[in-house]
Amino acid sequence: MSLHPTLQPYADAWTHSIEAISDLVQPLVEGEWNRRTPCPGWSVRDVVSHVIGMDCEMLGDPRPIHSLPRDLFHVTNEDQRYTEMQVDVRRHHTAPEMTSELEYTIIRRNRQLRNETRDPSAKVRGPLGKEQTLEEAMRYRAFDVWVHEQDLRTALNRPGNLDSPGAQIARDELLAGMPKVVAEDAGARPGSAIVLDVHGPLEFMRTVRVDAEGRGSIDGTPSLGPSVSLTLDWETFARLACGRVTADAVADRIKTEGDPDLTEAILRSFAVTK
Repeated sequence: MSLHPTLQPYADAWTHSIEAISDLVQPLVEGEWNRRTPCPGWSVRDVVSHVIGMDCEMLGDPRPIHSLPRDLFHVTNEDQRYTEMQVDVRRHHTAPEMTSELEYTIIRRNRQLRNETRDPSAKVRGPLGKEQTLEEAMRYRAFDVWVHEQDLRTALNRPGNLDSPGAQIARDELLAGMPKVVAEDAGARPGSAIVLDVHGPLEFMRTVRVDAEGRGSIDGTPSLGPSVSLTLDWETFARLACGRVTADAVADRIKTEGDPDLTEAILRSFAVTK
């Protein structure tokens, strides 16, 4: 293998999730491609189109020349317009066209990964056309594909892979965003400590701390007398942090203790990705 060892876990996670997506959509009949997913504004076809499009960009393919309709209610800013281009250009593709392009893209990406010799710090075009390192790009692809695998599983009522390699990368990505959620978005006071106690297929406990300057950090050390404690299962944590559900919709799956105002502010701001 020529792939750098630090990149291999991301390649493995991407492969696991993309093959799961392929298995999920191969048997679908035409109408099932139009099922709504938890990803705002996107159907099953749209989610798969996005996955194909982002991996085509990782391959260095040119972006499609396409004019977006102006009546897409879920598209409200330029970043979303950028992302939507790869989706809308495929909205009228048939089921066989979708599965064929997905399979061809998987074959091409697997070949690219087998032949990848660049250093993890090499600069590449990342999501939204922004430059980032190869390691960042591959980590985000592994995260993104797992999240969209879960979107499809929810839409098709086929739960699974909540403890897969992609799930573990998603856990780390989402936890990395929690200090901003607590310290900046929810406005937790300096000196606050918030405990996240997550159970289920992935189990972990983390403490988000806000220092005297109002900066947030996260660690695995329990806090005595935290300002807020949140206890919830991993699937609910992931869906909340990915903006797929509101806290009100899953209130029966969350146990809270501590400052009620801060608790409400944290849960209202919980989405790390939009």
